[in-house]
Formats: sequence, structure tokens, C-alpha cells
Amino acid sequence: QHVEKGGIPAQALVIVLGGPAMQIGLGGGAASSMASGTSNAELDFASVQRANAEMQRRCQEVIDACWALGQANPILSIHDVGAGGLSNAVPELVNDAGRGGHFELREVPNDEPGMSPLAIWCNESQERYVLAIQPESLPLFQGFCERERCPFAVLGTATGERRLVVTDREFNNTPIDLPMEVLLGKPPLMHRVDHHMETVQESVADVDISLADALHRVLQHPAVADKSFLITIGDRTITGMVARDQMVGPWQVPVSDVAVTIADYTGYAGEAMAMGERTPVATLDAAASARLAVGEAVLNIAAASIARIQDIRLSANWMAAASWPGEGAALYDAVRAVGMELCPALGLAIPVGKDSMSMRTEWTENGEKKAVISPVSLIVTAFAPVTDVRRTLTPQVTPQAGPLLLLDLGRGLNRLGASIFAQTVNRVGEAPADVVSAQELRAAFGVVQSLNRDGLLLAWHDRSDGGLMATLCEMAFCSRCGLSVDISALGTDARAALFCEELGAVMQVATASLDEVRKRFAEAGLADVLHEIGEVESGETVRVTRAGQTLLSESRVTLHRLWSATSHHIQRLRDNPECADQEYARLLDTRDPGLSPKVVNTNPPPVRKVAGIRPRVAILREQGVNGHLEMAASFDRAGFRSVDVHMSDIVAGRVSLDEFSGFIACGGFSYGDVLGAGEGWAKGILFNSAVRRSFESFFARPDTFALGICNGCQMMSALQSIVPGTATWPRFVRNRSEQFEARLAMVELMDSPSLFFRGLHGSRLPIAVAHGEGRAEFAPGRSASRAFAARAVAARWVDHYGEPTELYPFNPNGSPQGICAVTSEDGRFTAMMPHPERVHRTVQLSWHPPEWGDESPWMQMFDNAFAWVTRG
Repeated sequence: QHVEKGGIPAQALVIVLGGPAMQIGLGGGAASSMASGTSNAELDFASVQRANAEMQRRCQEVIDACWALGQANPILSIHDVGAGGLSNAVPELVNDAGRGGHFELREVPNDEPGMSPLAIWCNESQERYVLAIQPESLPLFQGFCERERCPFAVLGTATGERRLVVTDREFNNTPIDLPMEVLLGKPPLMHRVDHHMETVQESVADVDISLADALHRVLQHPAVADKSFLITIGDRTITGMVARDQMVGPWQVPVSDVAVTIADYTGYAGEAMAMGERTPVATLDAAASARLAVGEAVLNIAAASIARIQDIRLSANWMAAASWPGEGAALYDAVRAVGMELCPALGLAIPVGKDSMSMRTEWTENGEKKAVISPVSLIVTAFAPVTDVRRTLTPQVTPQAGPLLLLDLGRGLNRLGASIFAQTVNRVGEAPADVVSAQELRAAFGVVQSLNRDGLLLAWHDRSDGGLMATLCEMAFCSRCGLSVDISALGTDARAALFCEELGAVMQVATASLDEVRKRFAEAGLADVLHEIGEVESGETVRVTRAGQTLLSESRVTLHRLWSATSHHIQRLRDNPECADQEYARLLDTRDPGLSPKVVNTNPPPVRKVAGIRPRVAILREQGVNGHLEMAASFDRAGFRSVDVHMSDIVAGRVSLDEFSGFIACGGFSYGDVLGAGEGWAKGILFNSAVRRSFESFFARPDTFALGICNGCQMMSALQSIVPGTATWPRFVRNRSEQFEARLAMVELMDSPSLFFRGLHGSRLPIAVAHGEGRAEFAPGRSASRAFAARAVAARWVDHYGEPTELYPFNPNGSPQGICAVTSEDGRFTAMMPHPERVHRTVQLSWHPPEWGDESPWMQMFDNAFAWVTRG
């Protein structure tokens, strides 16, 4: 009921929520419309924007608190502040409701008082919203803002007269007084004239290169190569609602086609997102490039379980040097191709998008003018509701389970123009790949969905950058297996068959299901584009044959290391090179079993309802904390009543820890953007006498417990002076890799007194990692050995063989002897770096043993807490 903007009555308050105005983002629109090198330095500098993620989170928490009230939501209408700053957002907010407005410029929160009136009104300082509320809702709204420490200000009121009036009490004048029609009336259409330019074509047929050399070059091309260096530094488990990230299989290889999130913490419905782009093709054919981007997005998102293709929505991000000769015409061709032809034929809508029309840079060198022009580029993002996140297909294949099938929607044309192969031999190529038939693409999507719903597909991976050979190699990498591929049915040109980037996909089906799969494709008119091309083998060789002749035979390990070499080189330059080398070296271990869980659970079945008792647990957060919702869901499932408690509640006396059986200090990304984030949180407790007494009293009670995760782990370790039984605890500092680490890693639960791990000692489980400061560091006189001797270590990192390790990335932060969790002498207080709350359900793990049910073994630690509170 909150999706549509509501009406704004006259005299409604118009509020700006979020960060203060700053001298940034001025002239951003003008600067982005000019070719790089043609504007002046002052304009470029003024247009620079800065992000403030912490302020965005505070705004979001205020907004969430409002809509959580349901029908009592005080927000009548809301608009984000983006291009043009308040000068755009405020008039649009009131105009959407058919109103005008009267505003005071000096009410705008401002961190730079010397700004001109124009700068205050037009700056594009980020993480701000404008919204309208009724005057009587102001105390409620103000309370939400104060709790979240989120700045806000009442700018003025909406008026019945459609007129925009902005006063300035500093100069006692009215800098703006305009009818809304003048400000927001429709401008005349812009007209452009352009002409098509002849494209330069170069054949790749005469390039003298072996298939092996070509494959090696393709696998190392940045568009194809391993992206781990980029992926593992971004948190992909936050919210605890991520069902499918990039990492596939027990060896966690980043080859997933689609991202999938869960809609809630109990069900299996969700949302999928996938992308498509083929910008290089625009150097030959802009329309083909745009069509391929849409086609690739559709084939990527096909890996998720989607009811029908019409449920997909597309976001189109266009980029072009539109004023350069020929590029405007190319852009027109591309927009018409997808907007007027392909998407209507597929039944897809493009309700949203953005553009940048100045994709060229110019400069003068030795008196000669030079320019670099970007080809027309369309980046397509596809979104769709998912019926069952558990049915998401991945490229992971199973040896001897069934054959590999190629769905060739390029119908054997095998065009190499502007392909990765062509780029690696420094040629443009001739005819590029293209969408052969929109009807066949739509039909193929429907068949794949029906097969997936019936459990007839074992694996799926689309063919795109790098062609069929890259697709097959990535399937082998994430599965650590060999392949035997026969391309006899794919034409006489082996190079074109293996490296063309026509639309298509490779799938594995069980042998027993092969006839049914063929039947369904035949019924859709696709029998002649489905080819059986090989088998999955348990060895280490990737072999390609045609008509009985071996064309290519390579070690899977060699190919995988080539594919990961680019990522390794970048990681080595950016991070601790020793850690990068250790991660790269693990590819040589052909015996590596991958993530290998061992579940030990001697606890009785959980009892989550005890005569209606729901113990209250404080889900504690401070600025920077962003993992509180998944934590609340974990304890709620176990039987607790999870209560959101901001540190501002405790400081202001609105909430007392006396009301709770336990508190959970949750994870997050920062504390005021400083290193040692959790230590800053702890100092806010230790140096406030009233708050300190509250925590000391809580810790002293024998019937309480506490858990600190990530930031909360740092916070708990920094509170040692007031937490009894923690004399051997370390502090947690910067990871040895010198990077934020986000991945699945294995931990072993130790024989410790921790109430959370009762009955789980000896278990080895995969767990979500997301922290930049998780390395245990001991003060002089303390050591890891002393902590182990005191049974203070609750969990430690282990490798895939189950052995404790300090090797990266099995130990992602370099903690001595693998320490990643500690507990107090009586086990009531535990602090750990990784995130069990984000993987308490199996669908939250990017890989898990197929025999696990809905709940992962990590759920037991929350059940243990409930049992301890209710039964002792």
C-alpha cells in the first residue's frame, strides 16, 4: 500500500531527510553532457559527488520505521534527491500532487555556510530525500530521526496555489518566485540529424593461431577471466536473504549466471537479477549489440525459476558519444532494435533506465587533436520474481550423471565479428553474432523453465563472452572435473564453433531424462538447435574432438590457472602479495575436496515454544551496523522475542538492558568510517558512565548472555574490562590480506563452555565471512596458546581437509592458530567474526550438501541459546 505516492494537502510539511548541503555536485548535469577534455577544471571539480553509505542507512532506517506503521505511515509522498539537488526534487514532489510550495532556503541543513543561495538550492549532495507529512505527524517523525541520529529539517509547506516560492532570510529576499508551469512545463523536443558511417571490417579467417593458443588468450581476457579479486571484497551475504551469489560449488568459483534473493526469512519465493551486454559488437553493428545484450540477460536469468518470460522487467543503461558523426545514428538503430522490435516480440517491458551521452574524451598531443570514442553501449539488467529459489540452476556439473547439450540459438551461423577471440588477435572481425529469432529465444526460455520446474536439468550456463569453449571451461572449473567434447555437429570451422558468441547455453541432463528433454525442445520447434556435445568426466583433462580427431587436449588445472591469472596479478598488486600467492597456489591441489562439512550434534530436538514463553533479546545496533534484521530473524525462529535496540535508546534512557535475557551486538560495515569500528562502539559504552553501569549490571547478572558478531565481536573484545571471564581474549585488527574479505569459509567448533555451541563440538561447517578487521591479535603476556589452554577459543578456521590453518583464503584474516571465535569462562558471552545468522537456513548458503533440510546446522546455536534461557 506504500508503492504509490499519495496526495499532499495544502499546509503539509515538506521535509529534507539526510545529509547536509555541501559544495559538491554543482554543474553535474552540464559536466556529464560534455566530452571529457572540453570543459574547464572548475566545472569538473564542482561536479564531483561523494557518497555517504552510513547516512544512506540512517535515512533508510527512518523510512523503514515509517512504512512499518502500515496505514499509520506518516509519509504522504517521497522523492529522492539526485540530479539538480533540491531545485529538482522539491518542485517535483509538490508538482506530482498538483501543488505549489513555500520554502525557506536557510532551513536547508548546511555544512558550508559560505555557499551561495544557488549552491544551497542546486547542489547534489547525496543520501537525501524530500518528503511530505501532515503537521501533526512531525513529533512522531522527529522521534524516528533522533533515534537513528538522522538529520532532517522542515523546509516549508505545500500550497494550494501552483507556484514555487523560495525565500532567503539571510538576504531578506525571494530568490525564486515562479509558476510551476514555467518551471516544469514540457520543453520542446530536441532534434538531431546524423548519418550512418561505414564500419571497418577485418576478417579473422586468415589468422594463424592454434586452438590451444586461442583458448589461452581468451581465458585471460578481462571480459572472460576470473573476477574473484573484485568479488571477494564486496559483502554478498548482507541481509541474510541472498540465495545465489557469484560463487558456485564447493570450490566457490565465480561463474553464476544469475543473482537470487529470498523474499523473506521463512519461505522460498524470491527475486532474480541478471545482466547482459555486448558493447564491442557495436563497432560493427549497434543494433545487433543491443539485441545481444537483451538476449544475454534473458538467457542468464533463465537459470532462475521464473513463471513466465513476461514477468521479467528490464533496466536499460545507454551510453554513447551521441554527437560524434555516426554515433547518433548508431544509437537510434540500437534503441529502435530493442525498444520497438525485440522487446515487444519477447513480451518484455523496459520501465526504467538511464543514459550518458558524452562517451568520448579529447585531448591535444604535440599540436595534434586526438579523441577516443566509446561505441554505443547498452547494459541490460533483468529483474523477475522467482517462484522457488531452491530451483536456481548453476554451471556445476556432475561426472557420469548425463550428457552435455548445447542449445544453439545462433543456428550454426558461428559468427566471430567483435568476439573476444577477434579482440585477442587484434582484429575487429566481419559479421558479428546477433539474435536470429526472437520467437525461438522466447520459446527456449519457456522450455528451460518447464524442465527446471520438473527437475530435469542438472546444470545450466549461457554462452556469451569467450564462446562455447569459455562456457565449458567455466563449468569444468567450478566442478573440478574433466570434459570430453565432440563438436562434429557444429560445422566445419572448429575455431568459429568454439569461440563464436552467438546466443545459446550448455546444459547437463540426466541420461534417463534425455528423451523427455529432446521431446520438449522439439515441441517448441527447437529440435534442430539442440546438440549433444559431450560428457563430464572425473579426470583432469578437457578434450575436444571432431569426427574422431582430437583438436584440443588440455589440463583442467592449467586452464583454470590461466583463467585466474589476471585476477591473481591484480590482487597481488592491490593486496598482500603473499596472500594472493597462497590463494592462487591452491588451484594446484587436485585432491582438494572443496567445502567438506562435518555435522556433530548431540543435542535433543529443539523446543521452540515453552508454555508461550518468548524471552526478550535485544538486537543491539549502532551507526554502521547493517546485519540486525537477519540476526533478529535467527533468534525469532529459535523462539525469542527479538527487540530492535539502537544505542541511542540506551543513551537516552528509553530502553534498559534490565528488560532482556540477552543482547546481540550485530555486524556492520563501519563506525563513523574509522578503523577499529567495533572499538569505537565500545568506547561509546566505556566513556559514558550511565551506559557503562548499565552494561556492567547486565554482565554481572548470572541469567544473561551476549553474542557479538563482526563489528559486535570487535565491540565485545574491547569491553573485556567489564566482561567477566575474558582475560585471555584477543582484540581484532586489520586482516592480513589488507582487504575486506567476503566469502564462505570453513570453521571448526571447539570444545568450549560457550552456551551457543553446546553439543556441536567437532562440527566443521561453512559460514559467511564479511569483515575487514578479523585478525586476532594478543596483547603482551597473552597468546593464542593460552587462549586454547583456557578453553576460551570457541571456533577456528580450518581448510577443506578439516585441518586448522593460517593459510589464505581458508583463514581469511590470518588469525594465529585459526582463531575466529572466543567465549568467556562460563560460556555466557561469545564473540565471533563470521556470520552464522546469515546462514541459519540452507538457502542462504551458496553451496551446501544436498541432504541438508531447510535449516542449516548453524540454527542449533540459536536453539541452544533458547534452551539455556528456558531450561538452564
